[in-house]
Amino acid sequence: MATKIRLQRHGKKRKPFYHIVIADSRAKRDGRYIERIGTYNPVTNPATIDLDIEKAVSWLQTGAQPTDTMRAILSYTGALYKNHLINGVAKGALTEADVATKFEAWTAQKAEKIQAKKDGLSSSSSAELAKIHAAEKEVNEAREKEIAAKNTPPVEEEPAASEEEE
Repeated sequence: MATKIRLQRHGKKRKPFYHIVIADSRAKRDGRYIERIGTYNPVTNPATIDLDIEKAVSWLQTGAQPTDTMRAILSYTGALYKNHLINGVAKGALTEADVATKFEAWTAQKAEKIQAKKDGLSSSSSAELAKIHAAEKEVNEAREKEIAAKNTPPVEEEPAASEEEE
């Protein structure tokens, strides 16, 4: 049986949410599956991926073929990298300890990148909000001045020249 690692769509219109599943290649997109190994939510920024890497690697080892999108997700989470390292152990190029240390280092580096992106998004959004508030404040102050000028009665000055003549 040819197995695929693919996405199974759930959610509402324009609010997709996916389950990451192992399914027979002949099954329907949202149909029967063998095992569910995670979830993917592309609506959040950055996208939320919850994947059991060990199960994904074991299915890759048994010959399951990922779809194009799943290949990108597996690469992003490090499952393909771990599979590559395990294949190196089978060929005798690496040891199990090397695999564990390399994968942990890669995971830590990836977590730093993701956190940096989250921090950048939050700081840029707060900077944008500050600009918007400053612009609104200027517009409101201009309006207040306009309204104050409109509502104050004009000051009538008596002709100073006539007083001086008397």
